[in-house]
Amino acid sequence: MKFTVIGGTGLIGSKVVNGLRALGHEVLAASPKSGVNAVTGEGLDTALKGVDVVIDVSNSPPSEWQDDKVLNFFKKSGENLFEAEKKAAVKYHVALSVVGTDKLLESGYFRAKQAQEDIIKKSGVPYTIVQATQFFEFVDSIYKSYVKDDKVVAPTAFIQPISSDDVAKAVVEIAVGKPTNSIVEVGGPEKIKTDDLIRQYLSVLKIQKEVVSTPGLKYFGATFNDDTLCTKDGAKLGSDKFINWISKPENQKSN
Repeated sequence: MKFTVIGGTGLIGSKVVNGLRALGHEVLAASPKSGVNAVTGEGLDTALKGVDVVIDVSNSPPSEWQDDKVLNFFKKSGENLFEAEKKAAVKYHVALSVVGTDKLLESGYFRAKQAQEDIIKKSGVPYTIVQATQFFEFVDSIYKSYVKDDKVVAPTAFIQPISSDDVAKAVVEIAVGKPTNSIVEVGGPEKIKTDDLIRQYLSVLKIQKEVVSTPGLKYFGATFNDDTLCTKDGAKLGSDKFINWISKPENQKSN
């Protein structure tokens, strides 16, 4: 089979590309650096020529997560992708989204992801939306978002983080299968309270900050509870636990 991975040089995309190639498939890793820009439409027709499956794991740069910019990113890229996919008679579209998107719409980022999902569902191209829980790599940003006066004022709601390796494996497995025309959830192997997750992170990295458990806090501006950032029954679960992952030196960021 022939695949094009939009965002194919990023954290998840590069792992998906390698996973597909290991299975013997022909894969194009598409990104603006390779001359393929889904937001502007540049290079899409060429990148999708003769392609069976398009996998979209692209993301707006964090520096452009302002409400209007991130919405423009996902709307324009979605519209341009499906215009090009229909021209190329692409048989299957796989997209990576986020567990809890429809419950976090107070956040401009999640409103943009919801807009992306809506475009996919209305496109007419067979699809599967892979909703993943929060990546291990994002825990540093989660922790820093709750730092206040040299303490960490952290929520107590549950979260279910997943490794990027496990996300990529799930995307590859779904992409080589058949379209479900539905959402498939993937998450980490364990649910943990957000404050306890932060404590694990700080302990391993030997960061001396007190964590103050505070029920009812928001998640990047959006209300959330024990179910919002966790998968439902029947989801695909990864095998990597956060404490094992963060204990490896290569996964530890300098602070």
